[in-house]
Amino acid sequence: MRLQGIDPATGSSLEVSTVSGAIARIESPPGGVGVPDDDLSYLCHGFLDMQVNGFRGDDYSEGKLDSVRIRRLVEGLASAGVTQHIPTIVTRPKTRILDNLRAIAKARRDSRTTASAIPGVHIEGPFISGEDGPRGAHDPHYVRDPDYDEFLEWQDAAEGLIKIVTLAPERRGALEFIRKVATGGCVVAIGHSAASPEIIREAISAGCSLSTHLGNGSHATLPRLRNYLWEQLAADELSAGIIADGFHVPPSVLKVFARAKGLDKLVLVSDVAAPAGLEPGRLRWGNLEVELFPDGHIGLAGTSFLAGAGHLLDWDIPTFMRSTEASLAETIALCTKNPARILSLGEQFDVLSPGAPADMVLFRLGKTGEPLAIKKTVIAGETVYENTSTEQ
Repeated sequence: MRLQGIDPATGSSLEVSTVSGAIARIESPPGGVGVPDDDLSYLCHGFLDMQVNGFRGDDYSEGKLDSVRIRRLVEGLASAGVTQHIPTIVTRPKTRILDNLRAIAKARRDSRTTASAIPGVHIEGPFISGEDGPRGAHDPHYVRDPDYDEFLEWQDAAEGLIKIVTLAPERRGALEFIRKVATGGCVVAIGHSAASPEIIREAISAGCSLSTHLGNGSHATLPRLRNYLWEQLAADELSAGIIADGFHVPPSVLKVFARAKGLDKLVLVSDVAAPAGLEPGRLRWGNLEVELFPDGHIGLAGTSFLAGAGHLLDWDIPTFMRSTEASLAETIALCTKNPARILSLGEQFDVLSPGAPADMVLFRLGKTGEPLAIKKTVIAGETVYENTSTEQ
């Protein structure tokens, strides 16, 4: 396979050749520096989405998860240029979490492409706040205190695949749990928390290094100056995942986050939920009745509250660029280089280089207010998505 395009980071033309699922050669064909034209699009490493709940009706937290459903998720995400993603299992009964971790591990064994597409798993809950607001849309029946033995059961079922655990550090036993899990190399993130600023600082000292979807999973109103949002935003030790879909975090807040944290400390995550990609209307999502609106966002039916995200990174990338004035190359780093660094995956998950897995996306910028126009997505040398429309 050969793909030709413009490197967003340098503006130079590239021709990438692959053999047996890996990049064999990268050359600079005649033409040098330029911009994409009718025949040449941008070409870079595929996007790494660090928080994926589900898509088009398939859900990493619900029953009947199997290799077929997981392959559908891989293919659906590839339509947005995502070559790697971190399945996110939210607050559920113990047996459901274990069953679904086993299903993910089996799907990776069943397919080289799936194994390449899923380098880890994120457990978001059940060790979170039980308060309305910080709890978000998580089922209150299954919220519970941290249990390190349960974490070890998760890792065993997942065959060591768990890379992130999100919790509320104010829960009983949380600080000791953080120390043990972080020492073992798993990223511990603060999220769905009502912790005081003092507890946030203690959690960071214990080993927390990430904020999960900063600005969301919180109370509708907070104390003006002393609150868990400011404390996380100010903490240089914490990187932050952000949902840049234009609904979860307003453009002005995205700009403030980018300036306060710095781009090196931010990660674009979709947090996409199972109803995303379906026909608009009222839907059942687990125990919730939600509404998928024509503009793509998802809300709790009959309320003004959001219920998961309805857009993928092909939408979030240009939205972040418009909101913050970040360049294309800077923004792509937020869903390639930065998450790969946080998850200790290595440079093969953020740059194109000989010998690395052939995980690539070929795309063009859409018009203002439109997602990226994805032309082709390749995972481990396999073309998983291709748009042959003459309009692209």
